[in-house]
Amino acid sequence: MVIIFIFGGTGDLAQRKLLPALFNLYLDGHLPEQFYIAGLSRNKMTPAAYRDLIKKGIDEHARRNEALKEHWEDFSKHVDYLQVDATKEQGYKAMVKKVAALEGEWKAPATIMYYLSVAPQLAPTIAELLCKNGLANDAQRHRLVFEKPFGHDLQSAKELNVLLRKYFAEEQIFRIDHFLGKETVQNILALRFANALFEPIWNHRYVDHIQISATETVGVLDRGAYYEGAGALRDMVQNHMLQLLCMVAMEAPVSFDANEVRNKKHDVLKAIRRYRREEVHSHAVRGQYASGWVEGKKMQTYREEKSVDPHSGVETYAAVKLFVDNWRWNGVPFYIRTGKSLAEKTTHIAIQFKNAPSYAFPPEATDTWRPNRLLINISPQLDIRLRFQAKQPGPHMALQPVDMVFNYFNNTSETQPEAYETLLQDVIEGNATLFMRADQVEAAWAIIDPIMEVWGNKPPVDFPNYAAGSWGPEDAEALIARDGNHWATLPLNGG
Repeated sequence: MVIIFIFGGTGDLAQRKLLPALFNLYLDGHLPEQFYIAGLSRNKMTPAAYRDLIKKGIDEHARRNEALKEHWEDFSKHVDYLQVDATKEQGYKAMVKKVAALEGEWKAPATIMYYLSVAPQLAPTIAELLCKNGLANDAQRHRLVFEKPFGHDLQSAKELNVLLRKYFAEEQIFRIDHFLGKETVQNILALRFANALFEPIWNHRYVDHIQISATETVGVLDRGAYYEGAGALRDMVQNHMLQLLCMVAMEAPVSFDANEVRNKKHDVLKAIRRYRREEVHSHAVRGQYASGWVEGKKMQTYREEKSVDPHSGVETYAAVKLFVDNWRWNGVPFYIRTGKSLAEKTTHIAIQFKNAPSYAFPPEATDTWRPNRLLINISPQLDIRLRFQAKQPGPHMALQPVDMVFNYFNNTSETQPEAYETLLQDVIEGNATLFMRADQVEAAWAIIDPIMEVWGNKPPVDFPNYAAGSWGPEDAEALIARDGNHWATLPLNGG
């Protein structure tokens, strides 16, 4: 039995992601027989009007919307709407009555999820009022789900953690990062720890460097107001990108217990080198997009976007070179980049191995020699590619790089679950493995705080510094080229 209250239930996230994900979980039989979903907001709306609203969202965004006609009537019986002003106690009294009525009807206590799809500054107030009204007093059954951003910097993240833990135990707080719900991200752990051939070479002796890229072709769209207060470093690097790095760099857990896995990730974050202020310039690059062409469409500059300061110094691109200072990764650079209005939409991880000796081959055989590389494509492609050298057919010894590819679409007839489906199911089941713990959040902020401080104290003089439709600023190419490397870009077949 589960009760799900969605604060901000009429918002974009609820309509595009949360309700479609819950509908898919219902279709797959992953919701209990007795469940209740209530959208909460201060808007005046009837439950019937709310159901019409989310039906439209499910029809447009659910991966199995073809099942809507057959299953909507049954699913909609479990969906309700409550007019609740998150800052006023009256609405929480209505929630208490609803919980009592449902648990009385079901004759058993229910697991209760509070999903905060609202402005982050409302979280402490909501947590306090939930606790004050007896809606947060069971650490085993009452769960608070918090959307990013979790804080604005290290100090605010610490303060927010302290505030929330006044009302909720740490095991009740689920800090969500939808990247970690993606099938290809979760498969990193299976790839690493379920295959004996990778672990012996997954270290500084054989790995030359690692790249993590998350690039988008779109600009900030209607998120200009948010982006002005965030920027690429806060929006992507502090959470998504560092979490991907942890998945690649962590040591093998002794079990898949939630805290054991999160301990290993925390160890990685603590081992990442903190840069002194004077080192930031040589290890971090920022950029902002100018006008240009993306996929045949003319793109305006960031400074022309809605709700953006026409003289803004906010970065829409960030690239950082990091080091994990432990035995396994001693001296191995991790290159991270993310940006808006770039040439391709792709999220991938490239593990590039050191060159094999070529002494045994004639010089002409190695003209197309490429280092071995493992590419984990997370989005939009869903595959894993291992590049190795092979002989070209013919009488002469000529080598060429070839890819061995595992493609998710070719190996299952099932559509891949959306990230929010996985994560919502984990919250319902109380599995915190894929969620950020307080110490992880703070450790991640500690890594990028020096970079944010330097960038904040020294406004950029060259913005905008890359054209929409390009691969970012020239300094980002120089960042990796100084080490004799280059960014792995699509197409990824042997490139």
